[in-house]
Amino acid sequence: MGNQTSFQIFVESRRKKVETIEKAHTNCRIIDLTSKATEPWVKFSPFYPHGDIPVPFSAPLTAQSVEGIWQGLKVFETAVIDPTKFDITAMKGLKRTVRRFGPVLGHQKGINSETLLDYLTARQQIYLPSYQWVLQNRLQNELIKLKKIAESHTLVFLDYETNEDILDLKRPLSHAGLVKKYLIHDTILPTIK
Repeated sequence: MGNQTSFQIFVESRRKKVETIEKAHTNCRIIDLTSKATEPWVKFSPFYPHGDIPVPFSAPLTAQSVEGIWQGLKVFETAVIDPTKFDITAMKGLKRTVRRFGPVLGHQKGINSETLLDYLTARQQIYLPSYQWVLQNRLQNELIKLKKIAESHTLVFLDYETNEDILDLKRPLSHAGLVKKYLIHDTILPTIK
């Protein structure tokens, strides 16, 4: 895709008023990247069923969506992994909640492992590689369109979550923030030092 750091890209809450966002960002193009967005931008939602997404540490197993992988490998106090989440294409019925299953113990390192990954490690080894795979293998045309728009407009991505810091474990990660990072750096994976 080529490195371009001159882009002006911001992530804002989908719950904010459009007028407020437009006042804060002149000459902006607001693009909703949530599961409520329209085509083609809805494809950036982790809930979107792209299909054939490799499940980390589980080859040759694949899943329909990134969210299906994330939820399917989650282990709770009263529930083990749920590989049925890998097959959901409806963009709903994916979430597994603390309210229902008790505290999250971690994410299982693949379907045949007994190793539980902590939240940060799971983000780095399950969520990010799965989402990066989608960006590289399913969304190249859409990313090119975004770069084209960014040549003449400030991009403002809407997401329900606005946390762009992978290391901030207090808040869920913004996938729109990952799109922003990918557009600027051509990767969302952490740099190994």
